[in-house]
Amino acid sequence: MDERGEITGLLQAWKNGDGAAVDSLLPMIYDDLHRIAAAYMKRERTDHTLTPTALVNESYLKIFPGRQADFHDRKHFFTVAAHAMRQLLVDHARKHRSEKRGGGAADLPLDDALLVKGERWDVIGLDDALRDLEKLDARKATAVQLRFFAGLTLEEIGEMLETSAATAMRDLRLAQAWLAHEIQKS
Repeated sequence: MDERGEITGLLQAWKNGDGAAVDSLLPMIYDDLHRIAAAYMKRERTDHTLTPTALVNESYLKIFPGRQADFHDRKHFFTVAAHAMRQLLVDHARKHRSEKRGGGAADLPLDDALLVKGERWDVIGLDDALRDLEKLDARKATAVQLRFFAGLTLEEIGEMLETSAATAMRDLRLAQAWLAHEIQKS
């Protein structure tokens, strides 16, 4: 069994009550979780108080709350993990903004790469737009989350969404245009 199948198997075992499955699972998923966290943190401000490791640890507490999980498979788990990290960063940004009475963060329009590399971006504005997109088209919102926050390739996104890489690319292009419009008008 390949690692992907093994991860799904361990998630299923945990779902079925095998608490020891989590101990076997964590070493297999940690590097992927850290890669997702590092991708998120690359887009954050340079003086951010969270590190990728801290983001993984905080998301771990959200994902594994000390009770049985209900993950369907590896795809579902990593989608939940990426979403948990995004929510932690949004909550952190809201707290930071409220402490500074607005935080001074400016909304940035999205460029061809969706996010401006190396610049600070408004995680709250992007999260709000992604939530609106999710209501209209959940697959496109998930594709954005997997590509730009989890750092997956088009092929991996296609696999996760059970579609082709070409469809994943079309979804991302349409989502990018929609998000750019939404963020610019806010």
